[in-house]
Amino acid sequence: MGRKRKKTNIIDATEIKKVSKTFARGEGPDLKTIQDKKLKRELIVKEKQNAQAIRSAAFNQLLLPEERGCLEADEGERTLKFKQTEIVKHVDVGSARKHFSLNLPHHGPYRCAYSRNGRKLLIGGAKGHVATFDWQTGQLGCEFHAKETIRDIVWLHNRDYIAVAQKKYAYIYDGQGTELHRLKNHINPVHLEYLPYHWLLVSTGATGFLKYHDVSIGKLVVELKTRLGQPHSMTHNPWNAVVHLGHSNGTVTMWSPSMKEPLVKMLCHHGPVTALAVDRSGRHMVTCGLDKQMKVWDVRTYKESLAYYSHRPGSNLAISQTGLLAATFGGQVQVWKDAFKTKQKAPYMTHLVEGATIEGLDFANFEDVLGLGHSKGFTSLLIPGAGEANYDALELNPFESKRQKQESEVKMLLYKIQPELITLDQGHIHQMKEEVEEKPLDSLDHKELILKFKMKGKNSAKRRFHRREKHIHDEKRQKVRAALEKAKKEKEGIPEEPRTILDRFKYKEA
Repeated sequence: MGRKRKKTNIIDATEIKKVSKTFARGEGPDLKTIQDKKLKRELIVKEKQNAQAIRSAAFNQLLLPEERGCLEADEGERTLKFKQTEIVKHVDVGSARKHFSLNLPHHGPYRCAYSRNGRKLLIGGAKGHVATFDWQTGQLGCEFHAKETIRDIVWLHNRDYIAVAQKKYAYIYDGQGTELHRLKNHINPVHLEYLPYHWLLVSTGATGFLKYHDVSIGKLVVELKTRLGQPHSMTHNPWNAVVHLGHSNGTVTMWSPSMKEPLVKMLCHHGPVTALAVDRSGRHMVTCGLDKQMKVWDVRTYKESLAYYSHRPGSNLAISQTGLLAATFGGQVQVWKDAFKTKQKAPYMTHLVEGATIEGLDFANFEDVLGLGHSKGFTSLLIPGAGEANYDALELNPFESKRQKQESEVKMLLYKIQPELITLDQGHIHQMKEEVEEKPLDSLDHKELILKFKMKGKNSAKRRFHRREKHIHDEKRQKVRAALEKAKKEKEGIPEEPRTILDRFKYKEA
């Protein structure tokens, strides 16, 4: 007989424990202090599931082929002082091409947006100029002039459809620049957001209404009245698809299409909220206000965790896949590293666009690139460590072919999530349904087949007390009634029972 081979692990267990600490979400509950046996059993099962998920995530993290890099300064130097020209000189030719500028001074200021896979770039000038192109190869997708004021732009489910917020209505264009739809329900739109997993186009404008439009069927799902006027900023939480609005009174409201009132209302600043951003884990929200403060909020507890002060109010915010925070202050952009963990003394990188005001800001997914849209055109900056080094080709593929794009569009439509499922706590959805073992009808007892129809409030304490009192009064009433009938019969001389022939043999008491 052959000997059994011992199982050999490719990765050491100590390495898995080290990496698993980055995926852990705090310490679990103290099970010794819980007396409820059912609750304790449920928590034990959930803790085992969480531990297994953390271990598998750590194991997959160690098997990833690529690692992200970042700038490292020598002693006496700071990454804050590194300029784009110096970075371009010390990188490879392919990375150096990603730094470029477009001189478009006649149609600005511009807004910019990268596609979800980071391959395409969309720019829109305030005076009506719109263009899409592959920013890595320089291939132009479409270019047209709307001949109308443009306030915001956004990509839809793929690179062939865009939505533009123009002066009076919102419009949808295809990849060739052809107008497909004019959304007349979206009047005077100012901000646009797209929820990719729900196929919802969200807009808000001067009317103060928040409107959800399903682009898969072309119908308006709901319009909600905020009652706080025109919002100054808007974004959405990538984790749970809840829309965040920043208002002129310093409050931030969170909305879901299934609720007419805001889910949460937070007072964040002592003035209008000029910019909003939420990281992709859904834990941290960053806000900027006219009070010259940039604050980091914990969305789980709705409390302020960190605060930064600036020389002027922030106008735009963006968060990369790796957690880098970019903020614009006039013509200057600052990039902060580890801004959510501890308070940083200085930014990671800075860049100044001379003589211009920055209006658009966005990170390119899977690339160390930050796009700036300003009054002079567009600028692409190299930000080492901004993009995710590894990508999931089944989720977002930067190198997808035409066939893969068509298949992904069909899959997204099949896995479309209904608007009613947008909630703050996504884990609450799968806890609603209880698993019940199905039994055949022949095996059920007669008692189990009896249907009981209970009405609300029939078994309350008050009802039980009244029923008991009623039974006591009924017994007393019957006794009094029987005594009165007996006395009446004796008075009238009516025998209690009819006499028969055999009554003579009855025993008579003396």
